[in-house]
Amino acid sequence: MPPAVVLKDLRKTYKDVVAVDGLDLEVRPGECFGLLGPNGAGKTTTIEICEGLTVPDAGEVQVLGQDWLSGGASLRQRLGISLQETQFSEKLTVAETLCLFRSFYRNPRPLEEVLDAVQLGEKRNGRVGQLSGGQKQRLALACALVADPELFFLDEPTTGLDPQSRRQLWELIEGVKRAGRTVVLTTHYMEEAERLCDRVAIVDHGKVIALGTPRQLVASLGAQHVVEFRIGDAAVPIVDQDLLALDGALSTRTQDGSYLVESTHAHRTVPALLSLLSARGLPLDELRTHSATLEDVFVHLTGRQLRDG
Repeated sequence: MPPAVVLKDLRKTYKDVVAVDGLDLEVRPGECFGLLGPNGAGKTTTIEICEGLTVPDAGEVQVLGQDWLSGGASLRQRLGISLQETQFSEKLTVAETLCLFRSFYRNPRPLEEVLDAVQLGEKRNGRVGQLSGGQKQRLALACALVADPELFFLDEPTTGLDPQSRRQLWELIEGVKRAGRTVVLTTHYMEEAERLCDRVAIVDHGKVIALGTPRQLVASLGAQHVVEFRIGDAAVPIVDQDLLALDGALSTRTQDGSYLVESTHAHRTVPALLSLLSARGLPLDELRTHSATLEDVFVHLTGRQLRDG
């Protein structure tokens, strides 16, 4: 089957800001593809170009084998879109809102089926203005589901939600994946990308700087663990060379007053670190370890955190 989305040398500039800078991507049919990066990385501009909402300055855009110039009307019937922020009429009920969106499509899904899919059946007669944040996000996803689309674009669908609501949205998106639909998802939550996405493109300053499955990207880091520690504020700082000399250490950085050491074997690095601190007479205020994640990959590549602006 042909790719669901093809982007070649995509470019978009706003005044003095280069939002997308020669971006190349290909999304395979039936996969959940994630665009991962901090705010301002170009994720939303890229997805809005794919949705036909923004016209690129240059480059090629193919969505489901069509371009927006010649196939816009057809594409709108084949796509499901959930924007970063959706403004509904708060005085309409949930059912009235979905009926409105159903009227936009030639062959919409049955109303009750969509309500059941997003678990809003009990709220069908409730006004939108009375919904919680998580329920409004589920309604936004429902509006994308009514067309029974081949391809979904979800732009940061869980931003601002509490953990429980976020996990409910994840379950809905996993249901879309099981139905064999293609999903393009933007997010700056590494846990979300690791759980939902088959492949991920890490984007920074409008360019793809890494591409692969979450496992491949973490493996490319070379480190299996990250050792994070903090010493007393009055203590003499530790230089990078001392930390790089620790058994198993690959690289080191500081972040918010803590030291982070990327390590191949935490069980060797931690004892070596404790010996170093003891020999220097340095007080250990905090120590923790975690397995390497996509966020560690991003920081390693850019020196910034995923949630940085």
